[in-house]
Amino acid sequence: MSSGRFFDHIMSSQEIKCPRCGKNALVTDVESSEIFCSNCGIVVEEKTNDRRPERAFANSTTDKSHTGDKTSLTRHDRGLSTVINPFDKDSAGSPLSASMKSSMTRLRKWDNRSRIKTNDDRNLQQALLELSKMKEKLSLSDAIAEKASYIYRKALEKKLVKGRSIASLVAACLYAACRESEAPRTLREVAASIGIKRKEISATYRLIFKELDLKMPVIDSVSCIAKIASNAELSEKTKRYAIKILKKAEKQNMSAGKHPMGLAASALYLASIDLEEFRTQKEIADAAGITEVTVRNRCKGLKQMI
Repeated sequence: MSSGRFFDHIMSSQEIKCPRCGKNALVTDVESSEIFCSNCGIVVEEKTNDRRPERAFANSTTDKSHTGDKTSLTRHDRGLSTVINPFDKDSAGSPLSASMKSSMTRLRKWDNRSRIKTNDDRNLQQALLELSKMKEKLSLSDAIAEKASYIYRKALEKKLVKGRSIASLVAACLYAACRESEAPRTLREVAASIGIKRKEISATYRLIFKELDLKMPVIDSVSCIAKIASNAELSEKTKRYAIKILKKAEKQNMSAGKHPMGLAASALYLASIDLEEFRTQKEIADAAGITEVTVRNRCKGLKQMI
């Protein structure tokens, strides 16, 4: 057996015979992903799965597997570019000489510069960095970040970045991704996470909604219950009672045209009163990020229904 090949004799242990010569001599070549007969040479199966354990590297910052790190739209190069690690040691762990360190520093510098070739690449790198910060502040999932980066790439192709700030476009794309994924995040929360005006994000969101022809689902007020109840420190029993109120309102078509966050906050306020878990309108409104006037107006209709 040569050093360049690793033969796994698991097929022989299973007593599977060769279809040509009939001998129990089947072996697996992991490098070529083939199962063949060591007696007559016939290839029985191609492109088999590699069942070896994953390799781990001590100083690796990527996924510790022999398949490599996964590609992602949240990276400007999608994770396909090479990276020269900043460790000034060779493969044996010995320190590099001074001249070799200088050469590696120059190579690392030009490698970084070669990734960004156009203004669009530079814009995309900065935008995805802002997107990563906003994702952490809003506690969003990787799937929503992937969707937001996809929307931003489409906006970049349509040249919607010209005349607009990167921050406002990133915030609008992230809000659009939250709307598509039905994640309960308001424009005010998105604006606060990046430090720009809500009006600017709203105008940019309307632009990408029109130009990219996005299809947004209607936000369900029930999905906002958990968020408001958590901020107001309400019990699970109150949340369930509020959900019953909202479902009853939907059956009577009372939720049409109403702000979902306002409806959810009003239902929670009424549920807290009925279950003697008292919260003021101001506490509920602050937890939902709306005004007390909205809570009072929505409560009038829900009280009549109850």
